[in-house]
Formats: sequence, structure tokens, C-alpha cells
Amino acid sequence: MQRQDSDRIKLFSRRAAILGGLKFALMGSLIGRLYYLQVIEAERYHTLAEENRISLRLLPPPRGRILDRQGNPLAINSRNYRALVVREEANDMPGTLDALGQIIPLSPGERQRVVREAMRRRSFVPVTVRENLGWREVAQIEVNAPDLPGVSIDVGQSRYYPHGELAAHVLGYVAAVSEAELTGDPVLELPGFRVGKSGIEKTYDPLLRGKAGNAQLEVNALGRIIRELSRQEGEAGSDVTLTLDVELQRFATQRFGGESGAAVVLDVHTGEILAMVSTPSFDPNAFNRGLSAEEWKGLSTNPMAPLINKATAGQYAPGSTFKMMVALAALEGGIVDPQQKFFCPGYLDLGNARFHCWKKQGHGWIDMYNGIVQSCDVYFYELARRVGIDRIAAMAQRFGLGEPVGIEIPGERAGLVPTRDWKRAATGVAWQPGETVVVGIGQGYILATPLQLATMIARLVNGGAAIVPRLTRRLGPERAALERPREGPRLGVTESSLRLVRTAMEGVVNSPRGTAYRARIAEKGMEMGGKTGTSQVRRITRAEREQGVKKNEQLPWEERDHALFVGFAPVSAPRYAAAVVVEHGGGGSAVAAPIARDLLIETQRRDPSRSRVIAGLGGERDAPRGGG
Repeated sequence: MQRQDSDRIKLFSRRAAILGGLKFALMGSLIGRLYYLQVIEAERYHTLAEENRISLRLLPPPRGRILDRQGNPLAINSRNYRALVVREEANDMPGTLDALGQIIPLSPGERQRVVREAMRRRSFVPVTVRENLGWREVAQIEVNAPDLPGVSIDVGQSRYYPHGELAAHVLGYVAAVSEAELTGDPVLELPGFRVGKSGIEKTYDPLLRGKAGNAQLEVNALGRIIRELSRQEGEAGSDVTLTLDVELQRFATQRFGGESGAAVVLDVHTGEILAMVSTPSFDPNAFNRGLSAEEWKGLSTNPMAPLINKATAGQYAPGSTFKMMVALAALEGGIVDPQQKFFCPGYLDLGNARFHCWKKQGHGWIDMYNGIVQSCDVYFYELARRVGIDRIAAMAQRFGLGEPVGIEIPGERAGLVPTRDWKRAATGVAWQPGETVVVGIGQGYILATPLQLATMIARLVNGGAAIVPRLTRRLGPERAALERPREGPRLGVTESSLRLVRTAMEGVVNSPRGTAYRARIAEKGMEMGGKTGTSQVRRITRAEREQGVKKNEQLPWEERDHALFVGFAPVSAPRYAAAVVVEHGGGGSAVAAPIARDLLIETQRRDPSRSRVIAGLGGERDAPRGGG
């Protein structure tokens, strides 16, 4: 019995020892784990706990401004009042939206979007109902706040174009970031963040965008914001100063009236563009706030194409404004003597084809000077036939035609200067002599943009320097060197040839027999030279000629000729070049030349160097010299 008790005690002692050992091991493991977590890994878990408590939020930086040459703002940032709604505070979301809809009408699509976003997000996260609210709407919402549970007003920044449609094609616009534009930059993923979509806004978007700031927010485990711990504001985007003169831009836009077309005015020595107009235009503010379906349909279906920058992307047959290139090709190639005369009976027969002059009865015997002054088609038919398409094309390319001039905004078109090789590659058919004749008066395959035509004239009257047009004067304060552009290389055209053509362009406007004599500038010291052009948009058949060609005003708008004019001023010391195209406007002398005249007068009047000369002479006008 005693032996059995002793065995039970030993068995109990062994079990107790085993159990105690297990407990000790478990306790040791627990202590070791606690030591590992609280001592060895203390720093790591402390960091994790802080990150779980503190949320780092990006703050969008203020976008840089866009200014004109005088420092006048063209694109700025304005206060953006937004109506937000929080689902958990609203309780009855449909009822809250109904009440809010009495103040700011909400379309069914907007209501569905708000409800959809609210259900996708956590109940305490605010959802944007409407942006860009007016002050009256903000006041009404604040006054009715007790009846709008969960609704609040938030103040942010929004892009604003104070001049509306003025210079919209140059400035471009901003809009929400698309998936294709996401580059990994976290700031692009911020709700409501805008990036440049066209124009200067797109070209210099990284510079204008700036650098994001950040805010440290204390949040709970669910992500609800408790308080803001710290804030570091971002670095505002850099300003971009353009070469445009906003008042000259306004004058040019108003001068077009309701016509569709484009105009460019630039400095012939620096290439600075003082005005670039494309009409009709659009309001870039509408793209920032978001276009309605009706607004988009109105813009996209308008036959006058308000969304296209016609100054850089509108491609037109240059008509008689191209005749100077044919004349220069003939002079530089030694093909004809400028005093040599050709007879114009009103037409030129070539093979089985007859090519007509604009003057039905013809100009008679005419030399190069008068061929340009009176814009004789037959003279240039004959001149082009002798020079050949390849020499003509080479000269046109020297003066900036047939390729983009390299302007800073996207969407520039190259135009077209045809050659034998181009036609064979494009159509598989050889070049025909009659096609050279047609190109001689700026018709046929040849195409040019108004910007290219202005560049052509600038290079012609500045002594043959290959200036490059530009819109940017300064990129931020550290890039002031852009204010001193260098004149381009020489084109290799003799001064005598340039002088003859330039003198003929003076005659076009100032000679009584010139095609633009009625559009001349009478004010002493401000006279202009130029060249008219009329570009057909349809082929006139022989039957129509026999029956009598209808006047432009008798035709449907889209079948009327384009009106063109290229010019420069002042004739005594050329400083400014202009190109004007009025789509389906009719004759260049009657429609485009008066617009160009008024633009060149206003440009010279706004030249500060000219004002200094006038003041110094006691009011007497003199030719402008110096920077503008």
C-alpha cells in the first residue's frame, strides 16, 4: 500500500515537472516574443503605428499664370467654390439632393453620378456635387444650410481665362487628367486636378504645374480625419510670358467681325508674334468647368470649325500671294530679265487646256513689276512654265513653306509645296506641265497656313534672314534670356532680287493700278506694302465661264473663294508682317486687304519705340525703329 502511494507521488511529481516545464517554456516563449516585439522591433512597429495614425495628403500647387508681353494676365487661377455632400451626415441622400436641386438645378446624370460616387466611397468621405459655383449660389446654399444636411461649401482653385474666347487657340485649355496621361506622378491622381490639353497650356504644362505640397492629417483606424497636424504648401508653377499683345489681339478679333478666318502679325526681325487670331473661337473656361452635350455638339458641328486654330492648322491655296516666290525663283535662277515683257490677252493656251487670267480682257504687254502690282495671272503662268516646279518649290521652302515653322503650340500643319518626286510618290503619276502653270498663281496642289505666309513675308522684307516665329517671351523669372532672340541665318537670296519684289509689293498698295490701292495707308510714315490673293475652292468649268461665272455672293458660303492678303509696314523700314485669310470671303483686295491694313496701322500705333520718336519730334511721325 505504501509502495503504491510512493509510486503515485513519483508519477504526480514527474507530471508536475513536465507540466511546469511546459508552462516555463511557454512563458519563456511569450517573454521572448514580447521582448522581440517591444525591444528589438520596437522602432519598426512604432513607425507602423504612426503611419496608421498619420495620413499624408498631397496639396495641389497653384498653376503658373500666362501673361501677354505687357504683363497682362491671359490665364490665372480663381477661387473655385464647390458644393460637397457627406453621405453619413445627409441621412436621406435623395431628399438632400432634391433640396439642393432647388438652388442649383441638377440633371439626372449629375444626380446619378453623385449617388454612385457616394456609395462607392466611405460614408464620411465628401463627394463633389458641383464646381465653379457663383457667389449667389454659394450664398443661397449657406443660408439654407439647416435644410441641407451633409451639404457644405469648399473653396479651391480653378483655371480662369479672363478674356474668354480671346487668344483661346494660343492659350489652349485645361481639363481633368485622362488615364493615358497618368505618368506615376501622384499629383496627377488628385481629385479635380487639371492638366493642359492644348496650346501653351499643354506645351508648358510641366512648368506651369509646379510642385505639390503636403498636409499631415491625424486619422482613426477607419480613415476619418481627426485633425490637421502640419501643412507644407507646394511650389507654385512658373509664369509664362508670351509675345502677344492682348489689346492688339482684341482689335484683330473684333476687326474680323463674324467672318471665319485667321490673321498673324509678327516682328520681321525677331519673329515675335504680336497677334494670332483664329475666328470663330471658343471659351476655354467651358472646357475647364466641363462642356455639356449641347455645347460640345454646337462646337464640333459648326461649319466654321471654331475648335481649329486656322492660323497654324488651316491649310489654304495661297493664290496670288505666292507669286513673289515664283518671281524670286525666276530672278535668282537667271531665267528672265525683270524688264522682259509677256503679252496677256486674258488667257494662256497650253496644249488642249486654256488657263484664264482674272482680268478677262487681259493686261496687254506687262513686265515683272507690273505683273506683281496688277497680279497678272498670264504673266505668272508663263514665268512658272519657264522656271519649272522644282526651282519654284526650292525657293518656297527657303521662305518657310512646305514644313512646320516650329511654333511652340501643338497641332501645326506643314502645308504642301509640291514637286515632281512628291507627286509620283503620292499618286504614282508623273508631273504635268499644266500643273506647274497652276502652281505659278498659287493654286493646284500647293497649300500654306497663315503663319507660314506671314513668315514668308517677314523673311522677304527683313533682308532675307530666316527668322523663326515664336510665341514665348519668358519662361519663369530665370529664363529672361528668351527676350533677346537671334536673327536666323541668311537665305542666300540677293538683295537686288528682294528689293525688286519688295518694291513691287509697295506698288500693289500704293500705285493707282495696284490691286490693293483702295486699302492703302494714307498716314505718312506708316505706309504698307503687300499682295492680294484670291483662292478658288472649286473648279470653274468651261460651261460656267461661257454662261457667266456667278459672283461670290451668289454662291453658297462654302463654295465662295477664300480672300487673302500678305503685307508689311512701314515701307521705309519694314518692321511688321501680317497675313490675313478670310474663309470664303471673296476677293482679297476687297475683304482681306482692309483687315490687314487696319491691323498694321494699330500695330504701328502701339509700338512704344514709335511713340518715343513722335514725342521727341514734337508730334511729327517717323518710321518706327527699335523694340516693341
